[in-house]
Amino acid sequence: MSVKIRLQRHGKKQKPFYWIVAADARSKRDGKYLEKLGTYNPNTNPATIDLNLDQAVQWLHNGAQPTDTAKAILSYKGALLKHHLDGGVRKGALTQEQADAKLAKWLEEKAGKVDTKKEGLSKAQEVAKAKALKAEKEANDKRAAAAVEAAKVEEEVAVEETPEVAAEETPEVVAEVAVEETPEVALEETVAEVAPEETPAAEETSEETEA
Repeated sequence: MSVKIRLQRHGKKQKPFYWIVAADARSKRDGKYLEKLGTYNPNTNPATIDLNLDQAVQWLHNGAQPTDTAKAILSYKGALLKHHLDGGVRKGALTQEQADAKLAKWLEEKAGKVDTKKEGLSKAQEVAKAKALKAEKEANDKRAAAAVEAAKVEEEVAVEETPEVAAEETPEVVAEVAVEETPEVALEETVAEVAPEETPAAEETSEETEA
């Protein structure tokens, strides 16, 4: 039976989560498997990998063939290195202690690199967050300053326009009232004064004529 070490998809839509399994090469990708070797979560940065190193190496010793993605994961976790060192021990090229020391050194260096990457990512996130907060604060300050300036301008315009309206409109109203009322009053008074004075004179003239 041909065995493959591959990924079996789990998780939600657009948030995949994988199991690392040893399965019959003829079975479906998400079908039955022989043994679960670990998990792989690509949603984190860096990706989170939990692998049973000894069991994975044992399957490699038994002839299991990893897929490309599974091979990259096994290499990342040191399974391929341990498989290679165990082969050297079997051939007598080095002792088990030497193989274990080399593997431990490699794992330590790898962990240091991962920690350095995590620290770099954390610092980058903090810097980005600080820049975003600063930009948001500046935008809020600008909006507040613009609102205050707009309020001042409106207040100044209101103060300047009110006296001008009163000064411009009042004389016109007074002038219109004067123009409309004065002629009629003056005409009526003139007629009233002239009529009584002129009537007797007319009567005296007619009497002299008759005489």
